[in-house]
Amino acid sequence: MRFLFCALAVALMLPSAAFANIIIGSWNIQNLGWDNNKRYDKVAHIANHFDVLAIQELMNEEALERLEAELEAASDESWSSMASHALGRSTYREHYGFVWRDSAVSYDSGAVVYIDSRDVFAREPFSAKFRSDRTGQQFALANVHITYGRSIGDRLPEIEALASYWQWLEEVYPDTPRLLVGDFNLRPSHNGWEPLKTLGAIPAITAGATTLGTSEGVWSNLYDNFWKSPGQLNITSRGIVQFPELLEADHVTARSIVSDHAPVWLALGTAELLLSSFVGGAYEAANDPIYCIDLNEATAEQLTELPNVGPVRAEQIIEMRPWTNADELSQVSGLGVASVETIKNSGLVCP
Repeated sequence: MRFLFCALAVALMLPSAAFANIIIGSWNIQNLGWDNNKRYDKVAHIANHFDVLAIQELMNEEALERLEAELEAASDESWSSMASHALGRSTYREHYGFVWRDSAVSYDSGAVVYIDSRDVFAREPFSAKFRSDRTGQQFALANVHITYGRSIGDRLPEIEALASYWQWLEEVYPDTPRLLVGDFNLRPSHNGWEPLKTLGAIPAITAGATTLGTSEGVWSNLYDNFWKSPGQLNITSRGIVQFPELLEADHVTARSIVSDHAPVWLALGTAELLLSSFVGGAYEAANDPIYCIDLNEATAEQLTELPNVGPVRAEQIIEMRPWTNADELSQVSGLGVASVETIKNSGLVCP
C-alpha cells in the first residue's frame, strides 16, 4: 500500500492488528532508484529485520514501490510505504521514505516536510507519527539527511538548526515521543551537537561505525544514528547491522549492490532483532557487478574515493557534468595528465 506526500499530508488511520513490540530502523540506501545495479532482493532481506524503516537517499518513488514489493515477497506479509516529494537545491534531489510492516505498525497522522523558513536545510526533514499495534505506543519519526559538503564546517549549520527543528517537532506532535533519525554526516561526540543536547536530546548509538570502507573489513564514521528524548520510549536494545556478512559479500560488492551505509536500529519493549543470512537465489560473487564510480551520477562523497580528488575537486566534477570519459578530467583545476592517468589506472571509474 503506497502513500505519497508533498509539503503536508492529512491524517490517515490504517487498520491495526495485534502483533509484537517493534524494531525501528534507519538506513541510507545509497541512491536507491538509480540505474546502479542495486540488488533489491538483498536490500529487502536486510530491511525485513525491521518493522518500520526510515530511508535516506531515495531517488524516486518507483524505487520505494519496488522495495515494498520485494519486502512482501521476502516476508510473505503486507507492507506499506510513503515518500516525501523530491528535495534539494540543485539538479541533485532526493526523497525521504518510510516503509512499515502492516502487522506490526500503523501510520497514525501528520506526515509533513519541514517548512524551513530560514532555508538552512538543503533537504528539509520529513516526519510522520506512527503507532505500535501491540502496545498502542505512538512515536514520531523525523527523517534527516544532512548535507556532506566540502568539509565538516559545511554540515554544522544544518546540525545546529536541528535544535529548532526538535522544538518544532514537539509542537507538531505534542505529548508524543520523538525520534530524529537518519544520516547526519557527523559523529555524535562532535561539539556541533551541543544546541540539540542542551534541549535534552541524546544519541541512541555512541559506539561503532556505519560506513563501509573499500578495504575488506574496514568500517568508519558513526554518521547514522537516532536522537531521542530520555525516558519516553521503552528502548531495550539498539545497534548497527553491518550486513555484508549476512549476504556472504565482500565490502566492495556490498557497497555496489546494496549500500555504503549500514542501517541502525532500536528495539522497543520485548522485540528482539535476530539476524538471518540471505538464502535467496544462488549467489555468485564473480557474476556480481564490480563497484565503480560514475562521473555523472556519483555523489561528492563517492567522488572523493578517486585518487587525487578531494572535496573541492569533487564539487568541480559535479558542476562540470556531463562527462564522456575520464580523460576529460584534465579540465578540472589541479588535475594534470599524470593525476588523470592515476585516476584511470585505479580502475574505480565506470566505463
